[in-house]
Amino acid sequence: MLTRIDHIGIACFDLDETVEFYRATYGFEVLHTEANEEQGLREAMLRINGASDGGASYVQLLESTRDDSVIGKWLAKNGEGVHHIAFGTEDVDGDAEAVRGKGVRVLYDEPRRGSMGSRITFLHPKDCHGVLTELVTAAPQATPGH
Repeated sequence: MLTRIDHIGIACFDLDETVEFYRATYGFEVLHTEANEEQGLREAMLRINGASDGGASYVQLLESTRDDSVIGKWLAKNGEGVHHIAFGTEDVDGDAEAVRGKGVRVLYDEPRRGSMGSRITFLHPKDCHGVLTELVTAAPQATPGH
């Protein structure tokens, strides 16, 4: 089932400023950046470490590009901070079905495209003790871990 903590998603007002903070404070470097117009956000993935399963753990910084995006609405309500936790899995489809069978609401009927070509879905925070939870399967050609 789940193999590791893939990443912690952190919502921020200024992606470049926040990246610089993580670089200067912790020495994390940006592995990948992308803009997702469909979701109305820009993101940066900062690699923390490798894992024994060949994956890695990341900090994902998320900046809204539109006030009406999920991140834009979240920032307006909550300000900057932890937005979600993501668990890595080899089978996002199977694991989503397994947790759905245990009464947890899965937010997407079918997994969607995530960062770096990954496949993702989210679990409802009210069913996960207040934590928005993401399940992630890395794209085959992606850097191990995401």
